[in-house]
Amino acid sequence: MVVWPVELHGTTPHGDEVVLDALRRSDRHEWTRVRSLNRDWLGPWEATAPEQDPRPVSFAGLVRHYRSEARAGRMLPFTIRTDGRLVGQVVLFGISWGSLLSAAAGYWVDQEVAGRGVVPTALALAGDHAFGALGLHRLEVNIRPENANSLAVVRKLAFRDEGVRAAYLHIDGQWRDHRTFALTTEDLGGHTLAERLHSNHTSHIGDTPPHVPEGPSRAT
Repeated sequence: MVVWPVELHGTTPHGDEVVLDALRRSDRHEWTRVRSLNRDWLGPWEATAPEQDPRPVSFAGLVRHYRSEARAGRMLPFTIRTDGRLVGQVVLFGISWGSLLSAAAGYWVDQEVAGRGVVPTALALAGDHAFGALGLHRLEVNIRPENANSLAVVRKLAFRDEGVRAAYLHIDGQWRDHRTFALTTEDLGGHTLAERLHSNHTSHIGDTPPHVPEGPSRAT
């Protein structure tokens, strides 16, 4: 059973508090400001609609959509807050029940807090909630091969690399290849993602391949 809204708390390896909670109508000004300031930073990495003229969604409509999908058990659309302000989102979507018990995760973050461990902490919190309270078995993250910073996130949490999905998502106007990274409860071996992060459990699982140039990256 999915309970929504949910509020999750944690700290980055540097000791900064991270809070995950639901997007509210009162967040409109702050959410719009952060998205506007980071338009160029996020644009190359965010999903786009293949159709030429998708219908725009109001902020109130977005909040309603998130609430409805969360209560139906199909999505957990968390905001990320740190330093007392909204700085991004981590969303568990495509939640499947029955014999699959799986979800995918996507995220974006304000450029001002990039590199401070906020996104790995947020993904760890959301993932631990998925494996614990929701009882899911598998969590995956799909990342463009050029997105070096997002690859670093899954490396820090030791996700398994499951290979490339060709033309997987429509991003920045084109169908783009993605690499799939995943974890199951067996991979965690009784530990949590937060414990992995704070114990500095690192591996080469998510390292950027030698042929991929280092460069700015922001969202899956």
